[in-house]
Amino acid sequence: MSRTIIVSNRLPTKVQRTADSLTFQPSEGGLATGLGSIYRQEGNVWVGWPGLFVEAAAEEQYIVEELSADSMAPVFLTESEIRDFYEGFSNSTLWPTFHYFPQYATYEQAHWEAYVAVNEKFCRAVLELAGPEDTIWVHDYQLLLLPEMLRKARPDCTIGFFLHIPFPSYELVRALPWRSELLRGMLGADLIGFHTFGYMRHFLSAVSQVLGLSSQNGQLETANRTVLIDAFPMGIDYQRYAQVAASERARQHEAEYRAALHNARVILSIDRLDYSKGIAERLRAFEVLLQRYPEWREQVSLIMVVVPSRDQVAQYASLKEEIDELVGRINSQYRTITWTPIHYFYRSFPLEELSALYRLAEVALVTPMRDGMNLVAKEFVASKVETRGVLILSERAGAARELSDALIINPTDTAQLAEAMHDALVMPEEEQEHRMASMRALVQQYDVFAWTKLFIDRLAYSKIKQLTLATEQLTPEATAQLTANFQAAEQRLLLLDYDGTLMPFHNLPQRAQPDQELLLLLQALTANPQNHVVIISGRDRTTLQNWLGHLPLDFIAEHGVWLRPVREDWQLFQPLNNNWKQDIRPIMEMYVARTAGSFIEDKDYSLVWHYRRADVELGDVRARELLNHLTFMTSNTELQVMEGNKVIEVKTAGINKGTAAARWLAAYNPSFILALGDDRTDEDTFRALPNEAYTIKVGSGVRSLARFSVASPTEVRNLLRSLL
Repeated sequence: MSRTIIVSNRLPTKVQRTADSLTFQPSEGGLATGLGSIYRQEGNVWVGWPGLFVEAAAEEQYIVEELSADSMAPVFLTESEIRDFYEGFSNSTLWPTFHYFPQYATYEQAHWEAYVAVNEKFCRAVLELAGPEDTIWVHDYQLLLLPEMLRKARPDCTIGFFLHIPFPSYELVRALPWRSELLRGMLGADLIGFHTFGYMRHFLSAVSQVLGLSSQNGQLETANRTVLIDAFPMGIDYQRYAQVAASERARQHEAEYRAALHNARVILSIDRLDYSKGIAERLRAFEVLLQRYPEWREQVSLIMVVVPSRDQVAQYASLKEEIDELVGRINSQYRTITWTPIHYFYRSFPLEELSALYRLAEVALVTPMRDGMNLVAKEFVASKVETRGVLILSERAGAARELSDALIINPTDTAQLAEAMHDALVMPEEEQEHRMASMRALVQQYDVFAWTKLFIDRLAYSKIKQLTLATEQLTPEATAQLTANFQAAEQRLLLLDYDGTLMPFHNLPQRAQPDQELLLLLQALTANPQNHVVIISGRDRTTLQNWLGHLPLDFIAEHGVWLRPVREDWQLFQPLNNNWKQDIRPIMEMYVARTAGSFIEDKDYSLVWHYRRADVELGDVRARELLNHLTFMTSNTELQVMEGNKVIEVKTAGINKGTAAARWLAAYNPSFILALGDDRTDEDTFRALPNEAYTIKVGSGVRSLARFSVASPTEVRNLLRSLL
């Protein structure tokens, strides 16, 4: 029976060492809450680090036994791994890069090696538990390499990955020396989830620029799989926060706080100490509020809660010092005997006291410089049981994509933030209630349990779709059967595409001439009179003649426009004209002018716009525009617009590789058929062939009519060589 394995850097229980024993403290984080219903089901398990360094074997065994009773499997890290993997690569390289603070990022080879080693350690721990039918859900930036590692070991497993922090622009990703390895690591998953569509778009852009892989509608084609990319905004346990906020204990705490504050109005800020949170900027904006609007002095207090985090690290220690100085300076300048402008707490609060603060606050400041989602914003909304209060939210937090009834601000615009605080304080109660009711309904509907279910359901769907649409990889067993059938056949027909199949692609198509290995391979295949080898290509006939015309090959050129049986002259598939070029060529020339690196190939009866040498993202955008433009122009005509691998071609409709291949089937009546091709134009060939034919898709784009797939032209040559 299949089961689900959750994998994250930290377990939902933190193990801590006291003077005389070990304690096990459950996490109150949103992830632990949302996944609690999954990992505690029978057979399921959560794999992760227990949060401390363990040296003694007996102590390690004790932790294993205690955690396994609660469906957890610990991965123990050494002190050097904690330093180099966790504090080093994860938090000193990936965290600042992904949060748009590249000036803080370090690029240490030793840290990278530790990151690889710890991901491998996690992989071994998961493999001890996972069977081939299991579902594995990997979480966050500390384990970006793990999906690919798991995929290599368990090809049939269902693997999901979710990133809980922002995914940055390609311009930041490209700074990472190990960008290719990190992206390929993530692509080991069947489904990759992000909090927002923007992060998803950045990821697809990076994959396109770095790895050259294309995507369409969130489906990304790798060499042998389709990976689904989607946005899943994470929620909170709405009912829990709403219930605690409505409790008598929270009301008592709120009353105590109000009395201590002498009924001053409250603006609330709660965040972990981090340079990505914009805490210092908030303090400066509050000071501007007091300067611009003196009437708020002695009327409004800012309660600032900063949860300690990594304050031994230089940037964090410096930030802590800056916050301390700002609070001290503002308070010393504006404080009176009966009023303190800023109440500053450098510690965490238990949930009931936190709920009281949410209840107490009229305004919440959630203004990070960058944040994957920011659940504090949603916690504040869920706790406003009386539906009054105003949320001021940074446009750079993932939550801003959902909570549009908040006051959305630019966190670096101090003046705008100060004005937003003023607007929030004077906002009519009716408007507050309307905005808060809308946000509460959204946070309630899209809670953490809905997020968990949506991801798991989507992951199952992505796997079903993969299995439904994917071709079967050409295994050694299938290759052996193919070879045996080939040897037993008296007449064999081999339909071989050229670019991307027999030869790898080249940025300049005219430089993709056949190498000596290919020429010798084709010569050996055609030496056997039982073999009929057809080069079936989109290339023009002149190029094919110059490169391969000395060999006893049959040719189908320009996607079926020109035909040449072996030792005969070239002939047209049917009478054609090319007068239409005078209307189509100016359109393509306009796109060449707008797309550096693109060019037009003029064939006898077709025009081709190439964009392999263009900027990847610009080329893809221009290709979509040109495709739409040409499709509109050629509607109700005899012309056809075809999209291939980094090309768009216009030709006469009704003539394609499939119709041409059908002629060869009728001419030779073969008892064995092998067809190999790499792009959409080859689907016509696969469609035209009988079910028993060996049809093989080459390279990326595994959703195909072909029966089998291979990864590259190298594997194609190995297959053809095996037939000799």
